[in-house]
Amino acid sequence: MSTEQPWSRAKGPFAAVFTAPALWLLFFFLVPLAIIWAYSFGHTVDLTEISIDGTFSNYARIADPVYIQVFVKSLWYAALTTFLCLVVGFPVALAITFASDRQKVWLLLLIMLPFWTNLLVRTYALMAVLRTEGFVNDMLGWVGLGPWPLLHNNFAVVFGLVYVNLPFLVLPLYSALDRLDRSLLEASLDLGAGHIRTIFEVVVPLALPGILSGLLITFIPALGSYLTPDLLGGPDSQMIANVIERQFKRANDWPFGSALSFILMYLTFFAIAAQGIVAKRRKGLEQ
Repeated sequence: MSTEQPWSRAKGPFAAVFTAPALWLLFFFLVPLAIIWAYSFGHTVDLTEISIDGTFSNYARIADPVYIQVFVKSLWYAALTTFLCLVVGFPVALAITFASDRQKVWLLLLIMLPFWTNLLVRTYALMAVLRTEGFVNDMLGWVGLGPWPLLHNNFAVVFGLVYVNLPFLVLPLYSALDRLDRSLLEASLDLGAGHIRTIFEVVVPLALPGILSGLLITFIPALGSYLTPDLLGGPDSQMIANVIERQFKRANDWPFGSALSFILMYLTFFAIAAQGIVAKRRKGLEQ
């Protein structure tokens, strides 16, 4: 009888399956990322040459009030977008959860339908809706309220970010809510708690891990959004991704652009770590 463990027999097939994606990630993700990280410690010599000399001057430049203001504005836009997505997405996810099986399929299809269209096309479609001669101002004009400046301002940026990122919050919320024990909700209602109280004292605590995951999945792409503020925003609506793009293309300052990129990545890691700490503490309290 063979004494070989099942894991030992599985090493070969596992290595064969894992090697290709691991090499892909190494050469097309980790290596380019390492190069950009190294650039952040250098300076531009001429149009095509960058000298990596270990300087921290690029990171020191980020302390300039101009860039601090851009980072704060980006964080505010991302946080506001995430909050609005939660306010809109939670009732939608709740409605999908308690819909019939046939309705649930169609509702989920409607939520995922935007992913079938390119983001650029969706953004131009939104511009057609919000522009001065767009559908919204046309309807406002019928009741004597328009036109309103709905495009190329802060409102358009936040509205566009919510429009783009809402499915990223609805789907994790639905996944968390769909796994809830319905008997707990029925018990809460039978004991005299109303629907609103049941939602806040039973549904929200039980679905909190899914809510936190959805908030993180929404916040991170909103923070690094480039296309939406570029097309929908005005001169005062640019976010950090737009500043990074200008450093790489127009200013030809790759070292400073790399430093800005990694500061954005560090903020992302901080958000992920914070979510992990909250989830770990909550799990410890439950145990």
